[in-house]
Amino acid sequence: MAAVMQAYSRGKEGFKLSPETARQWYKLMHTSRLIDDKAWLLFKQAKGWSYLATTAGHEGIQLALGLSFRPNQDFLFPYYRDQLTCLAGGISIDEIFLNGLTRRDDIAAGGRHMSNHFAKPAIGIQNVSSCVANHALHAVGVARAIKYYKSEALAFASFGEASTQEGYVYEAFNGASRERLPVIFVIQNNKYGISVPLYEQTANECVADNFSGLKYIHIVRCDGTDPVDCRNAMDEAIEYVKTGSGPAIVHAQCVRIGPHSNSDRHESYRSDAEINDVKAKDPLPRFRALLLKEGLLNEKDLVAIEAENKKLVDAAAQMAEAAPAPDPKSVYNFVIPEPYQPEETPVPADGKKEKFREAINRALHDEFRRNPNTFLWGQDVATGDKGGVFNVTEGMQKAFGRGRVFNAPLAEDFITGTANGFCRFSKDIWVVIEAAQFTDYIWPAMEQLVETTHEYWRTNGQYAPNIVARMACGGFIGGGLYHSQCAEGVFANFPGLRIVMPAFADDAAGLMHTAMRSSGLTIFFEPKNLYNLPSAQAVQTGPDHFVPFGKARIRRPGNDLTIVSYGNAIHFALKAADKLAAEQGIDAEVIDLRSLVPLDMETVRASVAKTNRIMVASEDHKTGGFGGEVLSRIIEECFQLLDAPPQRVCSLDTPIGFSRILEAETLIDDRKIISAALELMKY
Repeated sequence: MAAVMQAYSRGKEGFKLSPETARQWYKLMHTSRLIDDKAWLLFKQAKGWSYLATTAGHEGIQLALGLSFRPNQDFLFPYYRDQLTCLAGGISIDEIFLNGLTRRDDIAAGGRHMSNHFAKPAIGIQNVSSCVANHALHAVGVARAIKYYKSEALAFASFGEASTQEGYVYEAFNGASRERLPVIFVIQNNKYGISVPLYEQTANECVADNFSGLKYIHIVRCDGTDPVDCRNAMDEAIEYVKTGSGPAIVHAQCVRIGPHSNSDRHESYRSDAEINDVKAKDPLPRFRALLLKEGLLNEKDLVAIEAENKKLVDAAAQMAEAAPAPDPKSVYNFVIPEPYQPEETPVPADGKKEKFREAINRALHDEFRRNPNTFLWGQDVATGDKGGVFNVTEGMQKAFGRGRVFNAPLAEDFITGTANGFCRFSKDIWVVIEAAQFTDYIWPAMEQLVETTHEYWRTNGQYAPNIVARMACGGFIGGGLYHSQCAEGVFANFPGLRIVMPAFADDAAGLMHTAMRSSGLTIFFEPKNLYNLPSAQAVQTGPDHFVPFGKARIRRPGNDLTIVSYGNAIHFALKAADKLAAEQGIDAEVIDLRSLVPLDMETVRASVAKTNRIMVASEDHKTGGFGGEVLSRIIEECFQLLDAPPQRVCSLDTPIGFSRILEAETLIDDRKIISAALELMKY
């Protein structure tokens, strides 16, 4: 490996500036500085840039990074300070101002995202969120797709040094090095994370040294204020990555001339001497002086460039001020892509039965055979003959190969974030992730799952990751803490995703087929207690069996009482309904929601109109659980149809113990449903 590193160490000669290149570089650097100055003015006038983080002090590395990016071929993930990067990469001055003033025609987001978050998805400059450096995982994901599809593209991810302290940045570096992916990470180190100095964040002044132990990752250091040195560094990194040896980190030592952003007073934590010192290192006047010294351009040339730049920037600012603002009603657009909308197919009356887990496994095989651009990864999903903890993915790797089905590190955020990135390579790609072996372990991935929920909306409909996130959920297996939790109530709080929780094998297969053909993110909860439960078995369906989203199923017709349920609880609801009929003469109708988001209130309303009494049975906790959301919708939409207050039966607001005795006391069961039903019928 040392020999490989030596082969890509920069020589003393490096890049040589020509007059033509000098003109282009100075024009871009000066334009970016004028935009910064105009942005400050517009902010002070309350016209735009309510968030502003300037480029000043980072021009060298940003120029080199932007010019390294190849529009319509590479994938560039900039961060909020990367104005010059994006200008050099192909975003126009007009487009930057439309973004800064959050106008309707902003190509990044149509005014939906913060100013200073530049993007142009049409050419490969990605829309990233305000969660600093989480796009490092997206760059790794798309780099994985680049490698799989044997593309000549490269992925670039840029961020500040403070962001490298996030755990998911390490996950990105580690995963990229392990897989030897074609991705270049650019760290722009200005020694401050807002007001926090570098020495309070990490021991290494060159933060890239924190990752020097990762095999196959090549680290290049450069002066981020020197465009030529940065150009050499980027060339070295690109040359190394193109050999297939692995990823690269370019560490650029920059200076932050001004405050972190327009909301920061850097005079409160930086001395006058320090501020004057960094101003003396300003890349723009130093580069200007170099051009004059080397005779590449003369004073007349530079003044002409500056005058022309000012005209262009002033004109762009005037255009953006006059441009239309977003339509308020547009908030409803692009919340979630339209799903595949099949008609529900009937289940055969008789035939061979299959288990819940077998139905999911078969549906995955069906969809992977149908679409070669389908992939699956997660923890412990493809080791020998084993297919996960519950064997749901059994045989997948043997059937479709290691390129499409493989294990991921024990890093839930990495699993989810790389799926988001992988999908960016092509709209034809669908990724199934076992986001966590148990739902209880999903919390490290919540940062990326939340990110994914607003991709489609934030990009103004330009990008939606096609992901099915599988999670084994619920109790009744004696799993205790971290092995028994429901979380549908948590996920339902985030717009932009679908949530399904089937309770029978045929519905599991039908919903999986639908999810694997629907653009966007689907959370696929699988109650693990049902994987092998006899009552959850159903007659085997075919590869064209579909269950549409947002369509409930009446599992048991009745006239006296409606019980709305889903998941594990539906089996207790059915058992309770049979006992109520046999022992009390109460005829309960049981509705299986199947799909939680979207929710089928039409079927619920029709049932309430018939029975005039309703209760919700949910395994989720009572406080903040999804049962409360269903109950609220019933009150809002069915109040006039009710002859009694609606009720809910949920699991207790306590953790779920390992002891079977404690578990039984906490979780919902048929006895608790019967007790509540009898009280409801007395009203």
